[in-house]
Amino acid sequence: MGKKDRPFYRKGYWRLIMLIWIGFLATITGAVLYFTALENDFMGFFGPIPSLESLENPKTELASEIYSADGKLMGKYYRENRSPVEYEEISPYMINALIATEDIRYESHSGIDLKGLTRAIVRLGKDGGASTITQQLAKNLYRTRGAASKGKLHDYPLVGTIVSKTKEWVTAIKIERNYTKKEIITMYLNTVEFGSNAFGIQTAARTFFDKHPSQLNVPESAVLVGLLKAPTRYSPVSNPERSKARRNTVLEQMEKYKFITSSQASYFKSQSIKLKFGVDDHVGGIAPYFREEAKKFLKKWAKESGRDLYTDGLRIYTTIDSRMQAYAEKVVEKQMKAQQKIFYKHWENRNPWVDAYNVELPNFIEDLAKTTTQYRIFRKKYGKDTASIKKAMNTPVKTRVFSWAGEKDTLLSPMDSLRYYKHFLHTGFMSMEPQSGHVKTWVGGINYKYFQYDHVKQGRRQPGSTFKPIVYASAIDLGYTPCHQFVDQPVVFNAGGGPWVARNATLSYTGVPMTLRRALGQSINSVTAGLTKAIGVRTIVEHARELGISSPLRSVPSLCLGSSEVSLFEMLGAYSTFANKGKHTVPIFISRIEDRNGNVVKEFIPKVTKVLDEETAYIMLHMLKAALEPGGTSTRLWSYGVATKNEIGGKTGTTQNNSDAWFIGVTKDLVSGAWVGGDNRSIRFRSIVYGQGAVLALPMWGEYMKKVYANKDLPYTRGSFERPDKVDIELNCAKMRQKRAQMLLNDE
Repeated sequence: MGKKDRPFYRKGYWRLIMLIWIGFLATITGAVLYFTALENDFMGFFGPIPSLESLENPKTELASEIYSADGKLMGKYYRENRSPVEYEEISPYMINALIATEDIRYESHSGIDLKGLTRAIVRLGKDGGASTITQQLAKNLYRTRGAASKGKLHDYPLVGTIVSKTKEWVTAIKIERNYTKKEIITMYLNTVEFGSNAFGIQTAARTFFDKHPSQLNVPESAVLVGLLKAPTRYSPVSNPERSKARRNTVLEQMEKYKFITSSQASYFKSQSIKLKFGVDDHVGGIAPYFREEAKKFLKKWAKESGRDLYTDGLRIYTTIDSRMQAYAEKVVEKQMKAQQKIFYKHWENRNPWVDAYNVELPNFIEDLAKTTTQYRIFRKKYGKDTASIKKAMNTPVKTRVFSWAGEKDTLLSPMDSLRYYKHFLHTGFMSMEPQSGHVKTWVGGINYKYFQYDHVKQGRRQPGSTFKPIVYASAIDLGYTPCHQFVDQPVVFNAGGGPWVARNATLSYTGVPMTLRRALGQSINSVTAGLTKAIGVRTIVEHARELGISSPLRSVPSLCLGSSEVSLFEMLGAYSTFANKGKHTVPIFISRIEDRNGNVVKEFIPKVTKVLDEETAYIMLHMLKAALEPGGTSTRLWSYGVATKNEIGGKTGTTQNNSDAWFIGVTKDLVSGAWVGGDNRSIRFRSIVYGQGAVLALPMWGEYMKKVYANKDLPYTRGSFERPDKVDIELNCAKMRQKRAQMLLNDE
């Protein structure tokens, strides 16, 4: 048989065509089988791939934001600091810089840039990869290379890379089908990492330039796009020269693709990078002490409601007023700075940790040192070698310390650092609305960066005489009146530990009868003790519980003078009951929580309990006003101009040895209070002249209320306490005495 007579399928060119066709079919079939297996994660070889549902409802880690009552962003809770923006909120320069550098054919491809892919294969990636913005979004948003996406084939390096890449291609194509180009680039810029704990364009713009994304100019946009290649390597903070070089590369790409002119590119490249750098952290922002305490409450709520505070992008609205908070922080700083100067002078050339007789406590710092983290580190390192531990604890190192003149760099050993910080006075200040229970200001200390212990709710100290109104309220509730009299004389309690006598601050007794109102206004301990003996300690404890005191209370006679430790938070809740017609409202500091889409998921309603009748509550306000009358402990308030045309109830408190100084003041609209003291009760002023509540705590209240009243945009005004429709007793003791005298004359 000749060549011409052979069947066509045996001829050479047909055989070649058939082989090509079979190869093509095999390739197509193989590709179909591969992508089908990939899509379905055949036998776990490939790992899961994002489903259509997950593509339509992408879950990104969004920081939860916490806002003040007047709409100011106070701070965030996050693991990745990210807050989303809309496409229209992003500078067009940022969009152009991104496209010019990362994906010039972004508008024309469908997720995979075939031209770029071919170039990368032919040139073996020498001119860069061919990953599109959509593919990068797939990798960032759906974690296509994360541990949860890996299958058995990922154990083989080259094979694993091929699988990951094809999964990104498939996901990118799906993304392109489900979203518009604007939506894709917006999602990308909202999810990508820029370094310095900045995730997403909004956080990055604020972190590096203190701007909104819409305000970014060309060179700033180029810097941020340059960061995407390697955030640490090209950081304008830690590697400014590399960052500038990378920025100029981005500018050249923008020039190449006609987004900017050659002259513009030359000009921008000649400019230095102008940063306004500020990392979002948990130390700065509005009311950091408050935010930390709020976080404890929010974490508990989130756990109970199946949410994640750090990733769900919640919007948390608080009761704090940013203007009032600023006033409180300012007056706290002013007062504490001045008092610290006096404290240093008071203890000049001496250490302030002393016993009841003002003798320095031996080994005070040495004993405290053993409780520090630094000591535990050295003990772990050196074991039982106490000499080495002691040497390390006394070796100076470079450190930055807090001072009222600003942060200072110095050389201090761990022991000297401990001594330095134990010389500081500390404080807590809080203000709330008695009717709503809304907390308006919260200052937990003098500087959150260096002293993170909160003295509003976390800390408990002896309240001293600020506890007395609870004693008097217990008596009024049992039928006593402000005009009831007790003799100012020693009152002896036969307690379990032996006899106890309440001493007056003057260490003397007048021996004359005194009304309850006058005794409270002048803070006479003997009368409070006599009243306590009459009504019983258990009655006082019961009333304290009803008024919101949840801290442990020792049922001992000295309780009447504030010997059991309580928090400022609890005390303000108790005092608010008097201004709220006998209704105790648990202080509330979160009003509502919204999800990332703005839907309200929780509203918080104050818990209100009727614990005193309205008349008793009003009588207590009348009693507390006595502190501002002649002879009262709070007459200094008149010097601040806040008592004019205004009714104020107040109570100072100074504990034994001047360890704690308190003041709590009540107006018709606000109840506010302050505590001042050392880190330990042994750190204090030696004299009541310096260490009393009227000197250390009261001035902050006066200055704060002065600023509040001066702001006419705030809803708080001077005025009288609301009087109940019915008050059955005579509140004016002088008139009552006249009536009694007249009755006696009539009887005669």
